[in-house]
Amino acid sequence: MTDPTTDKAGLTKLAGDPRASLESLRAEIAKAVVGQDPAVTGLVVALLCRGHVLLEGVPGVAKTLLVRALASALELDTKRVQFTPDLMPSDITGSLVYDTRSAEFSFQPGPVFTNLLLADEINRTPPKTQSALLEAMEERQVTVDGTPRPLPEPFLVAATQNPVEYEGTYPLPEAQLDRFLLKLTIPLPSRENEIDVLTRHASGFDPRDLRAAGIRPVARPADLDAARAAVAATTVSPEITAYVVDICRATRESPSLTMGVSPRGATALLSTARAWAWLTGRDYVIPDDVKALALPTLRHRVQLRPEAEMEGVTADSVINAVLAHVPVPR
Repeated sequence: MTDPTTDKAGLTKLAGDPRASLESLRAEIAKAVVGQDPAVTGLVVALLCRGHVLLEGVPGVAKTLLVRALASALELDTKRVQFTPDLMPSDITGSLVYDTRSAEFSFQPGPVFTNLLLADEINRTPPKTQSALLEAMEERQVTVDGTPRPLPEPFLVAATQNPVEYEGTYPLPEAQLDRFLLKLTIPLPSRENEIDVLTRHASGFDPRDLRAAGIRPVARPADLDAARAAVAATTVSPEITAYVVDICRATRESPSLTMGVSPRGATALLSTARAWAWLTGRDYVIPDDVKALALPTLRHRVQLRPEAEMEGVTADSVINAVLAHVPVPR
């Protein structure tokens, strides 16, 4: 790990390669969030792949704090939107406002104009507003009154869903779920981690004051740009490409599924495997990289048959069965 240096603002930063900077995110975010290393890694992978993340977990497992801590450690702007049934598309994207002084309409940007947008409980808002956000995610711009306005770069949407409440919700259709690069499950903490959380709060930890918690920027957008270039140069052999295709095609033949992984999902799995390979210190992809990212990349891209759900089959169990069945290239 490269020795840290200090800039004029007194912020800690690493004067080294982008991989070392991004690896240091885990330790930095752990100052505020306990026991969520896989979610941190998933968010970093999504940033490297220029994708978006669906976070699923019960209330109170630090989903909001996780995104805020990541933004602080990367020195990025972040905003949070609580999705409600009366939220309008313009509340997300922005709108034209009449200025009486200039007698002209001016554009007032919505919260989507940020680097990390936390879309809290995205399934509580109607499809029209969901679609407005998903269009901005895909196009990376907002068009108002015929004028396209590009979103900041980097741009990541972390949308949350509560897995235990369904009344008064508008579940995302499969075609829209497919727009998310990863679906990360945020589990309840272990007993040891929960004791650590309570100990921190008893010692005065304030989740609204991340600076007091000691979180400092350890990577910059320039590090992210360099990392993306390195990921793009990571070698993928024809055997690995065929392995990814075979996994995705096998899901389409599973008797437990009504819908398997699309070619877009196969492309996503290849991208996330490359990012993971680079993060782990290699410039080439191996089968274990594909296996490591298969669940978060594919679990929301398949649809279970009703009879399989009644028998307790889950998307994760189907994907794990596929991984165990598809021959691994040597």
